[in-house]
Amino acid sequence: MFISKFSQLGAQVIKGLAKAGPLTSTPRMSYLHVFSDSPLQPLRHGRFSTTASDKSQEDGNEEKQKISVTFVDKDGEEKHIKVPIGMSMLEAAHENDIELEGACEGSLACSTCHVIVMDTGYYNKLEDPTDEENDMLDLAFGLTETSRLGCQVIAQPELDGIRLALPLATRNFAVDGYKPKPH
Repeated sequence: MFISKFSQLGAQVIKGLAKAGPLTSTPRMSYLHVFSDSPLQPLRHGRFSTTASDKSQEDGNEEKQKISVTFVDKDGEEKHIKVPIGMSMLEAAHENDIELEGACEGSLACSTCHVIVMDTGYYNKLEDPTDEENDMLDLAFGLTETSRLGCQVIAQPELDGIRLALPLATRNFAVDGYKPKPH
């Protein structure tokens, strides 16, 4: 299992580096920020940064760096949250106690973070799903034309106001009623 995830991680790093293009030397250049807190965490969204972040700049624009997202649960109840730019909808759901499972913790190995984008205008603003995401979506319960995996929908300014519906069920090997807690 570890070797498989490690192989996926290496493949994602290579794909990300290929997309990023050649690195140039600048006075503010730092090492690639690939991992979150631990070197064993999965890659987050395949995006890389070659510049150091400036905390003082972030603090002044805190409200501008978040978008409004509405999650609609299976009972039709809505929960409005603010999501920082660059965060996945899976992470945002977990931080806000929204029941979006994410059994594989965002490593594109399941379909339990399946969400339905409720407005095709917002759906069209998202990057096209990768082949890996499409493979996992094929396993999702209640698949629609605007279905995506929450771990692959990343908060961007153009998604401000997006509404995401949670499907009625997920396909998971866990016993019915089991609700895993994020690590």
